[in-house]
Amino acid sequence: MSNSQAHGAEIAPGLTDLLGQTRAKSSPKAVCFCLMTKRSRPWGHNDPINQPTKRNLHPDTISVRGGLIRSGFAETSEALFLTSGFSYDSAEQAEQAFMETEEHYLYSRFSNPTVAMFEERLALIEGAEAALATGTGMAAMFASLASLVEAGDRVVASPAMFSSCYVVLTEILPKWGVQVEIVAANTEEAWTKALATKVKAVFIETPSNPLMEIVDIALVAKLTHKAGGILIVDNVMASPVLQKPLELGADVVMYSATKHIDGQGRVLGGAVLGTKKYIDEVLKPFTRHTGPSLSPFNAWVLTKSLETMSMRVHRMADTAFEVASALEGSKGVARVVHPFLDSHPDSALAKKQMLKGGTTLAIQLDADKDKTFAFMNALEVIDISNNLGDSRSLITHPASSTHRRLGTETQLKMGITESTLRLSVGLEHAGDLITDLKLALEHL
Repeated sequence: MSNSQAHGAEIAPGLTDLLGQTRAKSSPKAVCFCLMTKRSRPWGHNDPINQPTKRNLHPDTISVRGGLIRSGFAETSEALFLTSGFSYDSAEQAEQAFMETEEHYLYSRFSNPTVAMFEERLALIEGAEAALATGTGMAAMFASLASLVEAGDRVVASPAMFSSCYVVLTEILPKWGVQVEIVAANTEEAWTKALATKVKAVFIETPSNPLMEIVDIALVAKLTHKAGGILIVDNVMASPVLQKPLELGADVVMYSATKHIDGQGRVLGGAVLGTKKYIDEVLKPFTRHTGPSLSPFNAWVLTKSLETMSMRVHRMADTAFEVASALEGSKGVARVVHPFLDSHPDSALAKKQMLKGGTTLAIQLDADKDKTFAFMNALEVIDISNNLGDSRSLITHPASSTHRRLGTETQLKMGITESTLRLSVGLEHAGDLITDLKLALEHL
């Protein structure tokens, strides 16, 4: 074996590297320290046998195999490219890379092989042309809108949503001269009136956090397009498993990947999905310079999480419905809100656009704040936490936690009172969760 072969400097003619570039066979005489800094090693390429099949695969299969990149080491688990930057074979190549005349990773703030793998796999699951990952769900939400609007534009939003989304819409965007209108009510009449005039973007969250309000995606999409706008759907509460907004007419979908996608309380992340034109020409230029990038490590964790997302979400959704059904009508419970309960005012719509009712429910207790807190403190299986979509069941008091920033008046408009609780159902046995909740009700 030659010295060059021993150091792995020689690769087969015509073999492609990670970027799809063909590299010529290296000369043994050329091996030296300086050349070992170049991409003349046998790893970092896509083996042609690993190219995706042309079959129409089920999303559960795609969640395991979609967008797979394998290095020359032929690892079975996805590789983690934990690097901030990338090197070039020459100054000319670097120039061409920045001119975008040659495909090459530049900097992990812009793109990274591990992050790209997560984006590609999620896009395949969602049925989107392209995706862009961000460091958090709120970074995804903000970027999806901020990249679109400028002073003088008009944005319309649904009446109920997560508090930070509400702050972005009603406090931050107006500072830039963007006109934002929150729809007066979630009715066809209110949406028709709000979208009777020109709009740049419409932002909706369905089901809403925390009271599971359901927005008719197809209706709002039709009205939005008629008004010349783009419809962005926050699909966090449903997850990519239970609802497909793009199939219902939405243009853009955003996620907090922290929920359901990771769904195991480990890392933060976000994602925006849409057409290739929107991602490449609108979103990427914005995120490239503002920097809400996802770390390669978090992207690796999220990619592995996609493998079990469908199993987790289906199990959690089934249990959530069982828990909601068991709690409804219990002593001390004024109301249980779950999209698939017949008592939900929009259960028919929810069943039309969702596969299942989701993993979260709202509980309205017949109690004041002190007794509501006593109920929470009596729980032994369920944790008090403001996260959701997790493998562990979590309960929170929105008025004093997730939606505290909005104030009492806005909370009441959204239906949030001092006795409102949000329960995110995990993977525990349904019987244990129901027992935990019913024993806690005895403290009211």
